[in-house]
Amino acid sequence: MPSHCSGSMAGQPRSVVMTAMDIAVHTSQGTPMPQNSGPRIVVIEDDAALLDALAFALDTEGYDTRCYMSDKKLLADGEFDRVRCFVIDFMLAPIDGLELLAELRRRGATAPAILITTEPDARCRRRARLMGAAIVEKPLMTDALSQKIRSLI
Repeated sequence: MPSHCSGSMAGQPRSVVMTAMDIAVHTSQGTPMPQNSGPRIVVIEDDAALLDALAFALDTEGYDTRCYMSDKKLLADGEFDRVRCFVIDFMLAPIDGLELLAELRRRGATAPAILITTEPDARCRRRARLMGAAIVEKPLMTDALSQKIRSLI
């Protein structure tokens, strides 16, 4: 089941006009949250706190943000045609973010991708470049990520 940003809600949108209490109630009840009408951004990050922070920042920018904590949930969802940009953590398990991007491409996803990682080595940079993925380094600067998304979509 896809969810927005927290646990069982991954893949579902979140509205920035909701309070933390509203979010907690929706999350605990499994109720889909209202969505923004901006371009759809999919974030794949296995750190729940970082995922929520990224979602909040992107929601604030007006994006229709969909969040996943695992590649399996994202791939099971399979609705990639409306995605305008993927933001993918490099250090996922069991596959890395670039392996996930390769699988997304095999399944027909064409949206640009941004790889988020800490201190990428030369091999990671080379692989990202060959796959056409941009890199934004952690700790994430919200402005840097927002600027990169705007430049890609």
